[in-house]
Amino acid sequence: MTQQSVATADKLDAAVLKVAGVVVLGAIMSILDVTVVSVALPTFQSEFDASYARVAWTMTAYTLALATVIPLSGWAADRFGTKRLYMVALALFTIGSGLCATADTIGELIGYRVLQGLGGGMLMPLGMTIMTRAAGPHRIGRLMAVLGIPMLLGPIGGPILGGWLIDTASWHWIFLINLPIGVVALIYAQMALPKDAPEPSESFDFVGMLMLSPGLALFLYGVSSLPEAGTFTEAKVWAPMLVGGALVVAFVLYSFKPRHPLLDLRLFRNRSLTIASLTLFVFIIAFMGAGLLFPSYFLQVRGETTLAAGLLMAPQGIGAMITMPIAGTLADRVPIGRTVPFALGLIVVGFFSFTQVDPQTSYWLLGGSLFVMGLGMGGTMMPIMTSALRTLQAQEVARGSTLVNILQQIGGSVGAAVMSVILTNELNGSRPIPGLVDESGKPVTEAGLAIASQQRPELLQQMPVDPSIIERGLDFAAKSFATTFWVAFALVVLTFIPAALLPRRRQPAQLDDPQGELVKTPVVIH
Repeated sequence: MTQQSVATADKLDAAVLKVAGVVVLGAIMSILDVTVVSVALPTFQSEFDASYARVAWTMTAYTLALATVIPLSGWAADRFGTKRLYMVALALFTIGSGLCATADTIGELIGYRVLQGLGGGMLMPLGMTIMTRAAGPHRIGRLMAVLGIPMLLGPIGGPILGGWLIDTASWHWIFLINLPIGVVALIYAQMALPKDAPEPSESFDFVGMLMLSPGLALFLYGVSSLPEAGTFTEAKVWAPMLVGGALVVAFVLYSFKPRHPLLDLRLFRNRSLTIASLTLFVFIIAFMGAGLLFPSYFLQVRGETTLAAGLLMAPQGIGAMITMPIAGTLADRVPIGRTVPFALGLIVVGFFSFTQVDPQTSYWLLGGSLFVMGLGMGGTMMPIMTSALRTLQAQEVARGSTLVNILQQIGGSVGAAVMSVILTNELNGSRPIPGLVDESGKPVTEAGLAIASQQRPELLQQMPVDPSIIERGLDFAAKSFATTFWVAFALVVLTFIPAALLPRRRQPAQLDDPQGELVKTPVVIH
């Protein structure tokens, strides 16, 4: 094959881009939904007259539904076909969104979020499978760059969109906005996704399902309860984590016995998949956990509105958009062991500024730091995912993408919980204000009052306090954020260890023949 024909084969043609468009629409709905709802929690508290711990279950229930359904997506894709299953997932997510907008109680909203999560949990692994099969592993780097855009813009666009919708309309619209997008995505999927011919030769692993899905759900339930409890010693934290962990361990020991396990851990015999997955897991814990705290600093310490906090996060998305297409192209041509460490270095350089924050830190400095972190982020996550999947055989892609998505889900949940606990414990060390207690009878701390007054200035009129107390409280809150960022910073640095093991030599994709020429025969989905 000539160099010109290889270059032509490497390009993403119109048919592949049509498929990518469907997947990106689904990813935008799924990822934006998480971040949009996160900024609506205070609104839910006032609308439903519920505690923060109660309304936080609108996030937790969605996460648990994701964890339950993701392990099933690999088998279901092989059994029913990716196109059919992807459209079912889109329909579930869209219907769940519409029902969420009709909720009259917080209990109803939590229940409808579960339905949303069942659909959302399948969108990402199925989308990755569809895109990889459409273009082949030799172009997966460029495809991941396309899919990575909503993954990186979601945490930035979500707070902006959520703040704007809540301020100008009502909380119902953070769910209603998914309806037209969902309908368009369903029609687009029917027209653009190629028909596949599933061959249901594998039996369903019911024993594995009874261990893995409840195990993941219980473990993440315990992890999600950690920020509210503040310690591992609470029964609602350690009990579900212990039982869930035991079920997951039991599944790991069992999964090598059946011929077709629910989650094929044998894929970890592939060194590229194992190293890439380990690097991705450590990175997700560090970066995604801290990423939730960036807007919180702007909201709680600097007193910005939700919309302003979202806009202040925009430089990170701009940086990622610049490097992600470049990184996607390089991932198809240059071993990621040569590029990812450099991208991680950019993240470390940008991250350091947040370990030094105070109540007056320059927005220019923080914006520039977020931009540099975005440059590094765009060159990190997608190339790692590319390395994880490109050496798999065609029939292994669905199960490989399921493994990667489960690790992402667990890593993100663990990172968010750990960072939240560290920040909460740091803030709780603030000096109490004599004679001042909250509704539950607990002493109000200087940091607690300072943070509350940033969002509700009228509090200082209702309970006049010395301005020096607010100043000390903000200083303490900023130091608490800085300490938490130091922990995340250390975890990002630790990511260099598994990243050093990433392949430094070009590895042929499984659809390449021994001479390196691209195989032109169509992939049959089994």
